[in-house]
Amino acid sequence: MMNRPPIDELAEKTGGNKYKLSILMAKRAKELEKRGIEDDPNYENKKCIAAAADEIYNGKVLPSSNEQ
Repeated sequence: MMNRPPIDELAEKTGGNKYKLSILMAKRAKELEKRGIEDDPNYENKKCIAAAADEIYNGKVLPSSNEQ
C-alpha cells in the first residue's frame, strides 16, 4: 500500500484528476524501468512506481499541456 506521498496531494498535481495522475505515474514508471534505476543511488532501492510518485510530488515530472 502506498501512503507516501498521499494520493490526494499527488492528484492536486494533475488538477485533482486521479485518472490523469495514474496515466502520468504509469508512463514515468515505465520510463524509469526502461532506464534501469535499480543501481542508481538517487532512488534508494525504490520500485519504479514509488520513484515516479515521488518525482511527481516533488514537481520533477509535470503533466504535459495536452494532459491538463
